[in-house]
Amino acid sequence: MVYEERNMWSSLIVSVIGVIVYVVVVLQEAAGRPLTEVGWWPVMLWTIGGSIVAAIVVSVVWGIVAGTRDPDGVGRSDERDREISRMGSRVGQSFLVIAGLGVIVLCGLQAHWFWIANTMFFGFALSAIVGGIAGVTAYRRGLV
Repeated sequence: MVYEERNMWSSLIVSVIGVIVYVVVVLQEAAGRPLTEVGWWPVMLWTIGGSIVAAIVVSVVWGIVAGTRDPDGVGRSDERDREISRMGSRVGQSFLVIAGLGVIVLCGLQAHWFWIANTMFFGFALSAIVGGIAGVTAYRRGLV
């Protein structure tokens, strides 16, 4: 597995876990109350920060393990890797656009901040997850 693919897998795994952790913690804090009454923003910020740190740590540890098995192949990427990375980013960015439009609509409707922030949060999460899935699929099946 090449460097770029390992990084995609790391980000994908951490993104999925981060979203699950966020949803579970917010729902536990709600405990039957309306979600808008939950102290969601510290949980969201910790989830985002923790996910970034976890993705870096997983990528570094995985790189070290891979480096012990194949010292010559660590950190190398070629044109195919860059093209797959760009394609995954383009696919993921479409969800950021959709989330941004959703945020504009929610602002126009004067929705509660909880819904506005979570729309953007899940847009970022879907961007990372779907972009990662697209990239990993391209590595496994090739670019079409």
